Amino acid sequence: MSEMPAMSDAQKLEMEIMQKSAELAALRKAEAPRDVPDYKFRTLTGEVALSDLFAGRDKLLAIHNMGQGCRYCTLWADGINGILPHLEDAMAVALLSKDAPDVQQRMASNRGWRFTLASHGGGAYLDEQSVFESGGNYPGAVVYERKDGKMYRSGACAFGPGDLYSPMWHFLSLAGIGQDEWTPQFNYWSRPQKLEDGGENIRD
Repeated sequence: MSEMPAMSDAQKLEMEIMQKSAELAALRKAEAPRDVPDYKFRTLTGEVALSDLFAGRDKLLAIHNMGQGCRYCTLWADGINGILPHLEDAMAVALLSKDAPDVQQRMASNRGWRFTLASHGGGAYLDEQSVFESGGNYPGAVVYERKDGKMYRSGACAFGPGDLYSPMWHFLSLAGIGQDEWTPQFNYWSRPQKLEDGGENIRD
């Protein structure tokens, strides 16, 4: 039998991080869930409750998006949107932000997002269910569960450069590009120096 090839220090650390991720999953599973009220949200079709967002499922992944003004949140949502059918095979998924429902829908249509959308408007939900205990409008995700007629918060995470939830940073790292060397944009179109149509009324 041939010997396993020697691993570089970087590969050894990567294996260690993968093992730590498994430990993290076990710790999260062991955390005690917290009761949550049935918060109300606004949508294009009217008011909905947190319980409605479960869509008949036992688990709900609530993505906390800071709104249309955040390029970083847009990067995460773009990535999650790509695996949305896989996620929805396991649980319900909803994207929540403070933006009004019509603003959410315009953003979703522009990006090709397929999420269930709901607006908390920056009220009690954001104060009490932020990804951080201190509250505030931060990007991340919260998992809710339903059991015996009650709803519980069973996990939360924050999104940020280098985290576990966007592959972008890991591919940049693989290419030797630091987190401070690249910033996501809403689009990557660059205006040509010369526009063949004359360039009147152009929007960047």
